[in-house]
Amino acid sequence: MDEFWVFGYGSLMWNPGFSYEERAQALMLGYRRSLCVRSWVHRGTQECPGLVLGLDHGGSCRGVAFRVAEANREETIDYLRQRELVTHVYLERTLPIRLSDGRKVRALTYVIDRGHHQYAGSVSVGEAAEIVNRAVGVSGPNPVYVANTVAHLRELGIRDHWLEQVAAEIERLEGVA
Repeated sequence: MDEFWVFGYGSLMWNPGFSYEERAQALMLGYRRSLCVRSWVHRGTQECPGLVLGLDHGGSCRGVAFRVAEANREETIDYLRQRELVTHVYLERTLPIRLSDGRKVRALTYVIDRGHHQYAGSVSVGEAAEIVNRAVGVSGPNPVYVANTVAHLRELGIRDHWLEQVAAEIERLEGVA
């Protein structure tokens, strides 16, 4: 049977929540990391939605891939579905990625459903920062999510200039408050 990989581009990179046998940086083509999901649960509420990351069409995305033991495949998929499909804003897909050592594998990941009412589309840096700055959900404050993601991307040597600009604007807004 084929190896089972999971691709993380947001909080899964630093908080996967499942057991894995191998972890590697990876590149996915055709999708980009984007704060394009109105979060009604983890980082916001329906009354005051936050913004969380989704894989949106276009560009490429550097993230982290996890190889999961075959014995843990179903348990991991069940866990990820509970975590990622709370409001069904994501579509579960198995897509090709290239690992940092050059291997090409397929990985389970979650891409945004552009037809879902929680899809925020493209927002400006300022708009994203204002939305994130005021939102809190069951997993905590939205600004912490953005800061943790940027910090972990930097630790991995991955630059996401747009997300870094959003984080800097959030810091500026917090300094003003």
